[in-house]
Amino acid sequence: MSKRIISAALAVTAAAVVGVSATAAEKEYTMQDLRDLGDGLLGRGGISSRFDLDNDGKVDGFDMVLMRQAVSETMGEPRESVVYATDENVNYIGRNLYKDNTAWLVQSGSAVEFNVNALSAEVTITGDSGISNGKDYAPRFAVLVDDEVILDDVMTEKTRTIKLFSGTETRNAKVRIMHLSEANNGTIGVTGIKVDSAYARPVEPTPEKDLHIEFIGDSITCAYGVEGANQNENFKTTTENFMKSYAYLTADKLDAEYSAVCYSGYGIISGYTSGPKNTDSLLPDYYEYVGKPADYRVPWDFSSVANDVVVINLGTNDSSYIDSDFEARSPEFTEKYEDFLEVVRKKNPDSYIICTVGTMGAEKEYALIEEAVANFKRATGDKRVSCYKSATHTQADGFGSDWHPSGLTQQRSAYVLADKICQALGIESDQIGLDVAADAVYEMKCDEKAGANAASYFSDFNKSFWMNTVTGGTEADDIEAVISPIGLKKDGKYVLSFKCKAPEGMEVPVLIRSKDGKTKYFSGSMKGTGEDALYSKEFTCSAADASAEIVLQIGGKDYSNVTLSELRLEKIG
Repeated sequence: MSKRIISAALAVTAAAVVGVSATAAEKEYTMQDLRDLGDGLLGRGGISSRFDLDNDGKVDGFDMVLMRQAVSETMGEPRESVVYATDENVNYIGRNLYKDNTAWLVQSGSAVEFNVNALSAEVTITGDSGISNGKDYAPRFAVLVDDEVILDDVMTEKTRTIKLFSGTETRNAKVRIMHLSEANNGTIGVTGIKVDSAYARPVEPTPEKDLHIEFIGDSITCAYGVEGANQNENFKTTTENFMKSYAYLTADKLDAEYSAVCYSGYGIISGYTSGPKNTDSLLPDYYEYVGKPADYRVPWDFSSVANDVVVINLGTNDSSYIDSDFEARSPEFTEKYEDFLEVVRKKNPDSYIICTVGTMGAEKEYALIEEAVANFKRATGDKRVSCYKSATHTQADGFGSDWHPSGLTQQRSAYVLADKICQALGIESDQIGLDVAADAVYEMKCDEKAGANAASYFSDFNKSFWMNTVTGGTEADDIEAVISPIGLKKDGKYVLSFKCKAPEGMEVPVLIRSKDGKTKYFSGSMKGTGEDALYSKEFTCSAADASAEIVLQIGGKDYSNVTLSELRLEKIG
């Protein structure tokens, strides 16, 4: 049973057990007891008979309600207290390290999250050596209260106390403190959570989500420069925001817990280089640690989280080394990628492993990843490994610092990855934000009986389709550019957009139809201007169709050239 179902059941039954809560109140229970009971009800552990709080001979949702009442029983008068960020009090998100009464948020996106019941609350955070980096390179963090960012700043001082809220009435709030920049620029420590509360347990961990995803990557995963003004701006932690990374956005879309292991410039056999191989920046060397910096280079406890999915997005930096002598250097990459897959599988025995690259190019490396994945599957029989090419950044999306992906590109990448994860897990994808024409085939159809004759060429590099008509026949549908297959969902809302360069004044009918041509889901037209013209229309699909086609009809005109580019059919609702 899912947590949501259990939560709903508890909400329904809570009123029924108020009269017997005294049984629970006679005993003392801890947050660990509450978590153990929750895990047992979710099927993730055993259930002790001592958790039969209402003495009815079985442990169920009624006992969960009673235990929560016991744990959260009020103390009478409010009083000030300090709660530490241990895993008994807060939910650890990502790779964190607790030492010296401080929870260090080491990796990109690492966070602590908790619910607090109090009149007022504040948190004290601590900086490490990164506070000396200067304001443009110090660790960046955010504080969220009930999912609203109340503070987004860099840590330039040793300690800092942040007021979360205050008032005359008790407030129940969800709080998250999150590391937004990457581990190599320093980390954020969370020490005391000070509350003024009448509750015996004023601070509790937020419930852990059902789905867990780990992201392994480089600067793209770190969201390097995602808030940079343009490609000419250099790196700053003040423009690196993990909340705008495809990784965070994917987890958010799928309502998943996440963990990231990512370092800018890192690769499989070479980090970014403009010369010799860079072996100082290899992510596999640090994957099994909490973090690379010496203070956090302790073994990561993989048993602490059972990842459902592991995403590997590496190879972009390797291309700076491999591509200058591809023939000689590519075999090492394939071999080492397979070796890393072995490590990831050993540490995540039940996970789906999804491999990707391509946001910033690395076309050749993606082919090597395909080869490595195929070799690994063939050698091991492992069927839970796959790969796909990630969404590529474009001029239309704009660029972040040092030509890194913008927020728009990161969002598009998240839409694609979320769909791939749904496919792997057997979950129905809503396809929102997905270009459902991304993998379609472009072809030209001519009605030779009507005298139509034309040639075409498709460039996979920029997805442009060039069509040269010699004789156009008599009607517009005598020559058609057909893009298929297109999967459509009933009542789905879509935006069809593309650029088309057609002779000035030429009328070009635009259709989306069933493969047999009997059903039209969309019908429109555009008029040529002699230059690239943008066409964009919204429509709602009347029926589900797994093999629909987009059609541009360019017949009826002799000696014409038409070029189609940047076609996209995006599901928006």
